[in-house]
Amino acid sequence: MIPLQYYSILYFQFLLIVVLVVFIQCFQTELTASENLKSKKAFGFFILIFITLYMGLRPISAAFGDMIIYYYEFTNYVNGAPFDSKKDFLFECMKYFFANFLSAEIFFFTCSFLYVFPLYWATKKLFKDYWFYCFLMLVASFSFWVYGVNGIRNGLATSLFFYAITRDKLSSKVLFILFTLMVHKSMLVPVGAYVVASNYTTIKMYFYFWLLTIPLSLALGGFWEGFFLNLGFGDEKLDAYLGQFDQASEGVVLTVGFRWDFLLYSASGVFAAWYFIFKKKFNDLFYTKLVGTFLIANGFWVLVIRANYSNRFAFLSWFMLGMVLVYPLLKRKFFENQHVVIGLILLANFAFSYLLNILLV
Repeated sequence: MIPLQYYSILYFQFLLIVVLVVFIQCFQTELTASENLKSKKAFGFFILIFITLYMGLRPISAAFGDMIIYYYEFTNYVNGAPFDSKKDFLFECMKYFFANFLSAEIFFFTCSFLYVFPLYWATKKLFKDYWFYCFLMLVASFSFWVYGVNGIRNGLATSLFFYAITRDKLSSKVLFILFTLMVHKSMLVPVGAYVVASNYTTIKMYFYFWLLTIPLSLALGGFWEGFFLNLGFGDEKLDAYLGQFDQASEGVVLTVGFRWDFLLYSASGVFAAWYFIFKKKFNDLFYTKLVGTFLIANGFWVLVIRANYSNRFAFLSWFMLGMVLVYPLLKRKFFENQHVVIGLILLANFAFSYLLNILLV
C-alpha cells in the first residue's frame, strides 16, 4: 500500500521519467519513422493503462479533496437517501446507480476510466499514428492529476467535451456535449465558447478579446466576480468560488489575487496559436475552433482571475492547452527537426506542472 502523501508525488515522478525518455528519443529518431511510431504506440498504451489503474484504484480518502465529499454522498445513497435532482443530472445518475448496484471503489474507477480513455479516443481520432504525443501533453499538463482525483466531476466533463468535438456526425457531437453539461454545469463556459467559435471563425477577433480582458481585469478589480454572480446563473458552488473563501485541497497552493504566473502559463497557448495561425499560415478548421474556444474560455477566467478558486475557472480553458500547443506540429511539417521541437514543447509544458505540483508545494 502506497502512503497517501506519496500518491501525487509518485505520479509526477513517473511522468518525469516518461517525459525525459520521450525527450531524449526526439533527438534520436525521425517523427515519421515507422520504428518511432511503433514504439510510441506501445509506450502510449502502457501509459494509458497505468494512469487509469493508478488513478482509478487509489484509496478513498480526504487526501484527494472532493473525492471524500462524493464518497459521503455515495454512502447516503447506499443508506437509502432519495435521488438528488438538483445536482448535475448525469453524474448524479452515475452515483445513484453505482450506490444501488455496485460499490464506491468501482464508481471511482469508472470515473477515472471515463476521464482518461476519452482523451485516448479523441487524440487517436485526430492524429491517427501520432496520437501519443498529444495524449502525453494532456496527461502531463498542470491540472490533469488534480482534476482526476479531486475535481473529479469537472475533469470527467472536460474529457467528454474533447470526445464530443472530435465526432464527425453532428448528432453525436450534440449528444456528447449535452452529456458534458449534465456532468458539470460549469462546462457552459467552454461549450458556449465552442458554439461561438464554430459559428464565427474570424480568429483574429478572439485574440483581440483575450488581450482586452487583461486591462479590463486589472482596471476593474473584483467587479467581474460580482457581475457574474449578479447575472443570476450562478449556484451555491459558483458563489463559493467567487464569494466566500473556504480553501479546500486543490493540489496547489491557492493565492487570491492577480495570478501573473497563471496568466503566463495561459499566454504560452495564446502565443503558440498566434504563431502557427498568423506566422506559419496554418489554416485548419478544427484548430481554428479549438483556439477560439480556448481564447474565449481563458478570457473569461482572466476577468475573474482574483476569484478564490481561480485554478478551477482556469481549468475550463487549461484542459485544452496541451492540444493547442501541439496540434499543428502533428498535422503539418514546419521545422527541419520537428521531432525535437515537439520534445522541447513537451518538456516545457511538463516543467511547469512539475514546478507547481512538486517543487513549490
